[in-house]
Amino acid sequence: MVRMLIDKVTEILRETAQAVILPRFRALSAGDVEEKSPGEVVTMVDRQAEAEITRRLRELLDVPVVGEEAVAGDPQLVAALSEAPTAWLVDPLDGTANFIAGTPDYAVMAALVRHGSTVASWILRPDAGRLYVAEQGAGTWRDGVRIRREPAPRDPAGLRGAVLTRFLPPADRLRMAEAAPHFAAVEPGARCAGVDYPRLVDGELDFVRFQRLLPWDHAPGTLLLTEAGGVARHLDGVPYKPADTRSGLLGAADARCWETVRSLMDP
Repeated sequence: MVRMLIDKVTEILRETAQAVILPRFRALSAGDVEEKSPGEVVTMVDRQAEAEITRRLRELLDVPVVGEEAVAGDPQLVAALSEAPTAWLVDPLDGTANFIAGTPDYAVMAALVRHGSTVASWILRPDAGRLYVAEQGAGTWRDGVRIRREPAPRDPAGLRGAVLTRFLPPADRLRMAEAAPHFAAVEPGARCAGVDYPRLVDGELDFVRFQRLLPWDHAPGTLLLTEAGGVARHLDGVPYKPADTRSGLLGAADARCWETVRSLMDP
């Protein structure tokens, strides 16, 4: 059944991006943007895109839809990820701040969760027209071509990573600063999980470190990564699950890379 949904969900995301998102890129007015919580912004594009995607996903498979903007209005909706046998996850515009700033580092993401595990995911980069799809047990595809992540360099000095330090506790920020010289490069990333997970799968990065784990941000990308041969685990080594929102996640090209980076970040 999941295989039957792949193309249909792809169509929903592409058509929503074409009709709702792309026409407003670099064309927002002041009234189109508001602060939904301290430091967090939302646009009318986020809300319109989520409403359209939600409606069409429920027509396709009538199960709860856990959308970022819907949860902002009703936090109890997120319980469906652990309580419902099947649920959709939707991030209608990941990287909203980038979208507002007029930079193309944004994405549209969706995932299908069954019994607490992500079984399918979609990440669409509308500006580039690039699509990543993953299916549990079947692999990861970029624009219809199956891809595998090559092993990362063994030497930490050859590893390139991204760490968004904004949400890190002070002690973790200090440890990250101390570890950074051991690597080839550590950058802040794109401030968009829908950009950084594909960069990891494509080989531009060897690891990514996240602190805040909102399920719509990470369920799509972690399946993309693991089905391509990578690793996504909490810092205690437990594999990622969408309903587990405790802080701290490390994604890496392979298990050896994960262990190397984890040991340097917190010796």
